[in-house]
Amino acid sequence: MTKAKPRFSRKLLAIPYGLFLAVFVVIPLFIIIYYAFTDDAGKFTFEYVRVFFNESGKGFWGFFTSYNFKTIMQSLFISLMSTVICLLIAYPVAYIIAKCKLKNKSVLLLLFIVPMWVNFVLRINALKELFVWIGIYNKSDTWNIVNTIIGMVYDFLPFMILPIYTTIIKIDKSYLEAAKDLGATPARAFIKVTLPLSKAGIMSGVSMVFLPSMTNYVVSNYLTFRNVKIIGKLIDDYFTGDLWHDGSFIALVLLLFMFLVTWLTGGFSPDEQTDTRGTSLW
Repeated sequence: MTKAKPRFSRKLLAIPYGLFLAVFVVIPLFIIIYYAFTDDAGKFTFEYVRVFFNESGKGFWGFFTSYNFKTIMQSLFISLMSTVICLLIAYPVAYIIAKCKLKNKSVLLLLFIVPMWVNFVLRINALKELFVWIGIYNKSDTWNIVNTIIGMVYDFLPFMILPIYTTIIKIDKSYLEAAKDLGATPARAFIKVTLPLSKAGIMSGVSMVFLPSMTNYVVSNYLTFRNVKIIGKLIDDYFTGDLWHDGSFIALVLLLFMFLVTWLTGGFSPDEQTDTRGTSLW
C-alpha cells in the first residue's frame, strides 16, 4: 500500500518571498529600465545615454571632465577609502574577539552592535555636533571629504566586523595546530592559514561597506553641509527635479556597477572556506 503524498509542501513557503521580490524588486527595476530608455511620449530612445556621456557637450571624451564623471570619481574615492579604513580597523578587532579566551565573547561583539540600535540620523547628527565642537565641520573641501569618510566608517564599521568575526570563529583549529607542528611561526601560520580562510568574510564585508558608501548621501549631506555630492545624491537630485529619465539611467549605471563589484568580490559564489591542506607553510 503506497503512502499518500503530503498535501502541504515546504516549497509553498517560498511564495510570499517570491511575491515580495516581484512587487518590490523586479517591478521597480523594470520601471527604472523603462524610464531610462524612453522619452516623455513613451517612445524608445537612447537620448539619455547620449546625455549622460555627453553632458559637457564636448563629445564622448568630454565625459571625463563632466560633472557626472567627477561625482562618480568622488564617490569611488570615498567608498574605497571608507572600505580600506574599515577593513584595517575591523580585521584586528574581529580577530582579537574571535581568539580571546573569554567565555562570553558575544559581550565584546555586542559593544560594536549596540550603536546600530540607535537611530541612524541621530548618530550622524551627534557626529556632526562633534565635528562642530572640534572645529572641522565645513572647514574646507578637503575636510568635507575627510568628514564624509569618517562618517562612512563610523556607520559601516560593524558591517565589516561581523562577517569577518563569523568567518574566523568557524576556522578549524586543527589547521593552525598542523601548521605549528610543521614548524610554521605564528605569523607564518596566520598568513598561510587564518588569512586565506577568512577571505570569504573579508569579501562579504567589503561588499557591505563599499557599495552602500557610494549611495548613502545622508552622511555627506549632514557632515558637510551638502558640499560633498556622491552618486546617490546625484540620482536623488534628478528624481526630485522631476527628471526621471536621466535619474533612471544613472541609477541603472549604478546598478550595473554594483553587479560588477559583487561578481568580482565573489558575491555570487558559494560561501566556502578554502582548504589549506597541501599548501606549503614555510
